[in-house]
Amino acid sequence: MEYALRDRKVAILAADGVERVELEQPRGALYGAGATSEILSIHPGEIQARQFDISPAGTFPVDRLVADASVDDYDALLLPGGTMNPDQLRMNKDAVGFVKAFVASGKPIGVICHGPWTLVEADAVRGHRLTSWPSIRTDLRNAGAEVVDEEVVIDGQFTSSRSPADLPAFCRAVVDQFARARHKIAG
Repeated sequence: MEYALRDRKVAILAADGVERVELEQPRGALYGAGATSEILSIHPGEIQARQFDISPAGTFPVDRLVADASVDDYDALLLPGGTMNPDQLRMNKDAVGFVKAFVASGKPIGVICHGPWTLVEADAVRGHRLTSWPSIRTDLRNAGAEVVDEEVVIDGQFTSSRSPADLPAFCRAVVDQFARARHKIAG
């Protein structure tokens, strides 16, 4: 599937506390398949990354504020985890609004670990089958999702995984799902 994502642009929505490997590895897989990406965030400059939620793990430059971004500019969305990252995003009206609009567009969304917290806040998980980090599964259930404990779950426009341990399978799945999405995916 060499260059299956040529001419595709992926929004990566992240904030301080993003789990470095959950942004870096999928982004690398997307680049390897020919996609470009932009990191959207809730503040300009750089976002602080973490390793295992605790240790500082460098920074990523912010390409655009989510408040200034349009869903129309992107073919897919990646929501990496890390505990602090989605907790900040779900408290930001621009980030939640962007996610709601992305869900409404039907374009594919890849989400891993704690990333589904932002989908919960956007009221986007009801009736969907997802997986996540164990500590947020109750939140997903309470928001109406069917929660399963699997390496990768694909349900309509959503591709979800549990943790960094699932990254090899998650990266393959998001490249495949993002490549298949030429038109709106029925939810």
